[in-house]
Amino acid sequence: MLLNPFVSSTFRISHGDRRISLPFLSPTSQRELPFYPSRKPSPACCLSVERPNDQSPAAAANGGNLGLRVVVAAGGTAGHISPAMAIGDELKSADPPTRILFVGCPNSMESTTVPAAGFDFAAISAGKLSRPFLYLTNLFGLPLNLLRSARESYAILRDFEPQIVVGTGGHVSFPTCLAAVVLGIKLVIQEQNSVPGIANWVLSFFADKIFTAFNSAVNSFPKRSAAKCVVCGNPIRQALRRYISKAAARVNYFGQWAGAMAEAKVVLVLSGSLGANSVNIALLNCYSQVLSEHENWFFIWQTGVEAFDEMDSLVRSHPRLFLAPFLKSIDMAYAASDLVVSRAGAMTCSEILALGKPSILIPSPKNEEGHQLRNASLMADIVGAKVISEEELDSIALRTAMEEVLGDEERMAEMSERALKAAKPDAASVIAQHILSLVKS
Repeated sequence: MLLNPFVSSTFRISHGDRRISLPFLSPTSQRELPFYPSRKPSPACCLSVERPNDQSPAAAANGGNLGLRVVVAAGGTAGHISPAMAIGDELKSADPPTRILFVGCPNSMESTTVPAAGFDFAAISAGKLSRPFLYLTNLFGLPLNLLRSARESYAILRDFEPQIVVGTGGHVSFPTCLAAVVLGIKLVIQEQNSVPGIANWVLSFFADKIFTAFNSAVNSFPKRSAAKCVVCGNPIRQALRRYISKAAARVNYFGQWAGAMAEAKVVLVLSGSLGANSVNIALLNCYSQVLSEHENWFFIWQTGVEAFDEMDSLVRSHPRLFLAPFLKSIDMAYAASDLVVSRAGAMTCSEILALGKPSILIPSPKNEEGHQLRNASLMADIVGAKVISEEELDSIALRTAMEEVLGDEERMAEMSERALKAAKPDAASVIAQHILSLVKS
């Protein structure tokens, strides 16, 4: 896939009554953009599909014989990648000929997980917004990085010719969505948190639809954008919604004896997709004593990919402890667990709700917009989740919280019931149907 030079260096965008001009730098030479094909065979790879007797909604939307083409921009962390793949799953289920191309960064989490999940993937270089906003790298480096990323996205979109672009956040989402606006391609964005980030706030002016997880997010968007919002919850992948018996899941991690232990208590510790140092250290300092004193306790511990080597060198092997950098079969881990200890990322909170899991949440203080603090507060109000602040977190606080929750069966049952009532497990399907309708309109 080659990057084609732009015809002119300035693009004028008309979106309703809003007009803006965007300067782009013409590349001096063509260069190849990384493209990673799906590792799974796709039954429908061509763009022309004959459906004489049974047309899908997407086929009808494209003149009756063309499969839907969608570009999804997402990356950086699992919190942006997971909802994107959930939407992709639902679009493929609704219309199998749909061709979906994910855009992300090279040598990143999405560059491996997306192709492994059966989707095509193309990479662009994307600059990261530093904090504070007036940081020198933002003033000088970010504009050039953004122009380069938007130019690369423009080439991908012009080559792939999608009918719609879906942005779910991450560094690649903004330039790819911006390129979609330049090309006049329909655009939808999905906001996972209770308050939108800067990128989605800006993109909301140009988006045709905005999918939010919480009502509070609608009130945080500009007034002219709020009318385009659809509150539907966060989309979770189909694999998470399939039934897996608790006993079978536990056998997968700890062997037959664990599956047969009726009084076993399994704690799933999610230290983020990259690794939360404070959570890892707190558990490191108490896991051995906890396992010694509670002979029916088990830990499934995701350290995060960047923290795994250090934790693996410090943690002693134990038959009731499963240590991993990243849990690819997260559905199995949830099924095995009685209690989830985690950061308060929006997607993790949505998964906890959908699966009805009691939880202890430790919101990250490094989240600049305060997303995780608000998410944790909502979870405490809605389902009674136990919240430990970063300042309070240590091995004693973590151990005490786990013992309090696991030692109170009535409280756990109530947390589970409230979570299931608050969940919106069909969010991915709702979003997919809106996308199909939007393309058809």
